Amino acid sequence: MLNTLPFNHSFPPIADNNARVLILGSMPGVKSLEEQQYYAHPRNAFWPIMCVLLAMKPEQDYDKRCQLLVDNHIAVWDVLKACQRQGSLDQAINTASMVANDFNLWLQHHSDIQKIVFNGAKAEQVFKRLVLPTLTKQQAAIVRFRLPSTSPAHASSSIDAKLGIWRQALID
Repeated sequence: MLNTLPFNHSFPPIADNNARVLILGSMPGVKSLEEQQYYAHPRNAFWPIMCVLLAMKPEQDYDKRCQLLVDNHIAVWDVLKACQRQGSLDQAINTASMVANDFNLWLQHHSDIQKIVFNGAKAEQVFKRLVLPTLTKQQAAIVRFRLPSTSPAHASSSIDAKLGIWRQALID
């Protein structure tokens, strides 16, 4: 059954060459793929958290929110370039189908990255498995943190609790 699923493809990163923090998800969910926007599901806590941390107005359009991330030296991307998955859940990703983005090349062009932040456990797990072995020693030494997923599927923590943890990792 999984072999008949179409491949989902991630988006280009939100970034410029001055980025110092890289936030990584695993792969955009169905709503994000439909909208062609990172974290488009209305119950995903990513944008509400960024709005608080960066003093964004929630009603700002997507392009302005992305620009505010860039202005604050934050890049957003996904570990996976492509995969097969039924629905939006990370655990539904067909492991055999995973294709990682080229972080070695990307980090060469974004040499100011000081911190990699994983939006959930799956992003960290896939990064360690598929990406870490491809990195240079210097790239592999970049500080990495796993944060609670902002996905609505991970509602065991409140947005306020997630906000506190995200604030520590990104701002403090």
